[in-house]
Amino acid sequence: MSATPQKESMSNVDAAWRHMEEPANLMMVSGVMHFADKIDPEQLRRTLNERLLGRYKRFRQKVVDTPIIGTPHWEEDPDFDLENHLAYEVLPAPGDKQALQTRCSQLLSKPLDFERPLWHVTIIDGFGEGNALFMRIHHCIADGIALISVLISLTAESAEASLEPCEKPRPRLSGSGNLFKQAAKAWDTTLKVSEQFVQDSIDVLSQPSRILDLAKQGTQGAATAASLVLKSPDPHTLFRGQLAVPKVASWSEPVPLDTVKRIRKVTNGTVNDVLLAAMAGGLRRYLREREQPTDGLNFRAAVPVNVRPLDKMDELGNQFGLVFLELPIGIEDPLDRLFELKKRMDYIKESQQAVVAFGMLKAVGMTPADIQKIIVNIFGTKTTCVMTNVPGPRVPLYLAGSEISDMMFWVPCSGRVGMGISILSYAGQVRLGIATDAGLVPDPNRIIDGFYREMDALTALADQVADE
Repeated sequence: MSATPQKESMSNVDAAWRHMEEPANLMMVSGVMHFADKIDPEQLRRTLNERLLGRYKRFRQKVVDTPIIGTPHWEEDPDFDLENHLAYEVLPAPGDKQALQTRCSQLLSKPLDFERPLWHVTIIDGFGEGNALFMRIHHCIADGIALISVLISLTAESAEASLEPCEKPRPRLSGSGNLFKQAAKAWDTTLKVSEQFVQDSIDVLSQPSRILDLAKQGTQGAATAASLVLKSPDPHTLFRGQLAVPKVASWSEPVPLDTVKRIRKVTNGTVNDVLLAAMAGGLRRYLREREQPTDGLNFRAAVPVNVRPLDKMDELGNQFGLVFLELPIGIEDPLDRLFELKKRMDYIKESQQAVVAFGMLKAVGMTPADIQKIIVNIFGTKTTCVMTNVPGPRVPLYLAGSEISDMMFWVPCSGRVGMGISILSYAGQVRLGIATDAGLVPDPNRIIDGFYREMDALTALADQVADE
């Protein structure tokens, strides 16, 4: 007689991300790694067995949903087989970046198998002289910061070390994640207030007729939660509309982190400010190319902010809130746009938005799935894109004996949001990734072209200011 599989309750926040899954917006964090020298499939199997499955039980567990009310739970997959989570393909000729982007777009639109643990790896041969690895992991397993730590645990700083069993590593993250560092320092405060914020969020979400009263007279958490609910819908642009299943994935060439830091130093901003301002400029250029109005235009980006303490960076799960950043799309001058974005971001950093949003996610996770979808769709009207900056490893890493020459990831979107923008630093370089709904933005490479032009303009202006 076989043993009954062990069950483990899913956290309310992780349950919220599980229930956000829709055919037109899959809740997967997806990423691609490039290898100049081909990664060996047999070595990869060994690494996954020793460093992933041997360390993180979550990757052997499947999600079991509970009917009607109640959070899902994790359950050991009695039929687990690593081969069910691996696939091998050959990229069609000419095997260039465009061909890989096309295949990544297709995989980005393909749901995971919910009868098995929610992750999958595809090895793609025929990419240049090397190959690529595309990985999909459901958001209910972990957020971006945690998954970077998972990546670090799979890798090493030399080919030889990457083939050996490893001790638990300390995450070696780039210095570009200013927002999450600040949030982590505030963790003690978060622990003290988060339970109250959860109750405040329940009050707001369960009493819509009292939202105005709570916004004016409630506790700080209730007032902040109510103000988030009361935000007006984002203006209509071509970035918003009816969503479909097909997605388009794109990524930039690497930008030296030193270039971004040079702009940051001259403008007294942060690396995050510089990159988000350049991205806002790229979105503006895309709209202008299509003769869309931009004068006075502002729309929101939902920006994840980590609330995980620094000594728990390698723990799985979702520990982040969201802030709603008004992007100054209507400002033409790159420096003026950067200064305005910095001012708005500084204001958000002083607010309780991220912590309250984390509490709201906990509260949402306690509600039935149908109610969760209604709430997610309400918030989906209040933002145009998701925009995240994840600090990656500072040095080149090796996976299963092969050097990772480049990497990128894509953040999922929820509700009615059809564009996710990801910024990742790795080995002294910054990369921009965009995933869009194919029916709304079929050519996200044009947004990346605009990002390049904005970075060039900011670099020239920063050099000019430095010379004065």
